[in-house]
Amino acid sequence: MTIIAKRITLALTAGLLTLGTFSCSEERLNPIPEAQISNTVAFDTPARIMLQVNGLYRYVKTGGFLGGRVQVHSDIRANDFINRTNNGVTGLLVWNHTVTEQSQNDVINTWGFGYSAINQINVFLDGLTANTGKYVAPIFPTTFAATALGYEGEARFLRALCYYHLLQFYARPFADANGSKPGLPLRLKGETNNDNNALARSTVAQVYDQILLDLKFAEDNLPLIPATGTVPNTAATRAHRNTAIALRTRVLLTMGRYADVITEANKLVPAAAPFVAPTGVAHALNPSLPAVFAAAGTTENILSFPFTAQDAPGVQNQLGFYFLPALPSPPPSPAPPFGNGEYSLNPGAGGILNDPRWAATDTRRTNFVQLVGTESYLRKYTAGTPYTDPAPVIRYAEVLLNLAEARVRSTNTVDPQALALLNAVRGRSNGGTYTAASFASANDMADAILLERRIEFLGEGLRNTDLLRLLQPIPGKASVGAVNPTDALYIWPIPNTELAANSLMVRN
Repeated sequence: MTIIAKRITLALTAGLLTLGTFSCSEERLNPIPEAQISNTVAFDTPARIMLQVNGLYRYVKTGGFLGGRVQVHSDIRANDFINRTNNGVTGLLVWNHTVTEQSQNDVINTWGFGYSAINQINVFLDGLTANTGKYVAPIFPTTFAATALGYEGEARFLRALCYYHLLQFYARPFADANGSKPGLPLRLKGETNNDNNALARSTVAQVYDQILLDLKFAEDNLPLIPATGTVPNTAATRAHRNTAIALRTRVLLTMGRYADVITEANKLVPAAAPFVAPTGVAHALNPSLPAVFAAAGTTENILSFPFTAQDAPGVQNQLGFYFLPALPSPPPSPAPPFGNGEYSLNPGAGGILNDPRWAATDTRRTNFVQLVGTESYLRKYTAGTPYTDPAPVIRYAEVLLNLAEARVRSTNTVDPQALALLNAVRGRSNGGTYTAASFASANDMADAILLERRIEFLGEGLRNTDLLRLLQPIPGKASVGAVNPTDALYIWPIPNTELAANSLMVRN
């Protein structure tokens, strides 16, 4: 069983966050816990506290949030996938940009799952602080003060991760008016009843400021290498110092703070190849990209959420279910893993599959694209039913490309280090290499980096953010038109459940 396979639900969390989250199913918001103890004794032993930390990961990696749906929704908003089933439960409204305040399976549920996780984190943080007087010998070791800071770092990292992803759907991009537009209700205290539903939206910039504060605390207090388990498995599934730094590079890139991206990324990336994180977990590109998506992962995996048959993402949440082709009739023998064929790759103009710059020899194409009849499908997730592929959150390849883009945009040059970083990712997959002469300008090089991100992270949930952070239109596909940055549906509406429960909430 993985370190996050067990959970503990405090009795005091029964009220959860706000009435807005009650629109989600009772089973989701009040799951039957494997172990339930009173809040009066929840912090009485190190083991009980550790179980609560493990439980926080479980809330964040729920299939309806970062265990699958967030990654899927981010990718299908753009133009690299075609909806095949017209199923409203599996993202049809997201794909064709017809979501409303009442859209249960995406707008309402993503908000509810995200804020449920945030509240669970806040309740834990409140309890961890309130019970410091108990952390003494003989029950607690003399080193527990440092351990508690590490637990707080993990919790604050997870809170930052939740707020960051909610911002990408429900708030205007930071580039729009420098973060001054309405963001999210910034809830930082645990709610155990419905007394504090009313909370106005902080600005986008204020939410990002809190995210960066949480990540800085996490960086300062998380261990260099997780204390339990063995590298790389635990290092890929539980936050450590480099995890916080890596996420900061993404957050700062999303904010357009390119000089700060460089400062953070330099902590993980040497000035020249070979590119291996110099301290903490030795993150590096793995020679075999398929191995990165295997259950064990590699040191390229900075954070992934694992699943088992006993701890699966849940029906219609799994990445393989969405992207793998449906089982044909009659089935082939032997039958490879199949999904439900919800989304195929877009073969039309503008789709990445049809881009001539994605070489036929690229192993990301030869390994991850499967032709079934006349349709092509993404085979990055291949665990098969019940689709227990780890849900990717961040990889070392992204840190390299974050740094490359930041260097190009901050220097406005065809930067030599950026070229080396870009070629490291592209060359790993036999995608070809660039020279400085390949680019007529810094803008051309930035476009090449964006193309590389699109190929490298196809189906991993970065596409929507990459479009919105640069205020680019969401391209059209098939019969679905483009969504311009000025269109109302460029971001999602605030769910009606939150509007009904929170008297200070305002619509998008």
